[in-house]
Amino acid sequence: MFGRLMPIEGKFFKLFNKHAELCVKGAKQMVALMTNFDDLEIRVRAIEGIEKQADQVTHHAIDMLHKTFITPIDRDDIHQLITRMDDILDLLEDAAQTISLYDIKAITPEAKRLAELCLACAEKVKAAVVLLHNMDNSREILAICVEIDRLESDADHVMRAAMSKLFRDEPDVRTLIKLKAIYEILETVTDRCEDVANIIEGIIVGNA
Repeated sequence: MFGRLMPIEGKFFKLFNKHAELCVKGAKQMVALMTNFDDLEIRVRAIEGIEKQADQVTHHAIDMLHKTFITPIDRDDIHQLITRMDDILDLLEDAAQTISLYDIKAITPEAKRLAELCLACAEKVKAAVVLLHNMDNSREILAICVEIDRLESDADHVMRAAMSKLFRDEPDVRTLIKLKAIYEILETVTDRCEDVANIIEGIIVGNA
């Protein structure tokens, strides 16, 4: 009776995978938004919808965590992983809404490049999460985590160069403030992806 009431452990990995897929979808929408401002509000609403779906996945995973006696990996690792993944989409939504609310008329190549790096990071997060159900994949997973770290470093460099150019060349203070905010949010997306990679690395080490 007790065993029949316990959720299947493998469902955690399915929820991780589902959330990771949503992160990639959200990041793709962000790149599309940066590519064509004509569809701005459509893209913003799409990202908001994806973020809401991800919230539901996160709530489901945490609820299941409370109801599951034996978990496939450490309980704290499960909680940290799903919540840090949720941070990725929260920030993508924040970036999209900020672009809309600030009434930004045109985006810079640097902002688009940061969005592309967000997508690249999200795709690597998905690739790592998909393999996480089997610790035999540990070497491949760790290699992906290293790649996420590299992409985050690339985003750091892009943002520093973008900030330097912004303060050097942008004459309008309001535009400077708006673009600075966008750069910072997008770079933070890659930081959260790196956080996810660090959590995954910890899981691999803890289960070696």
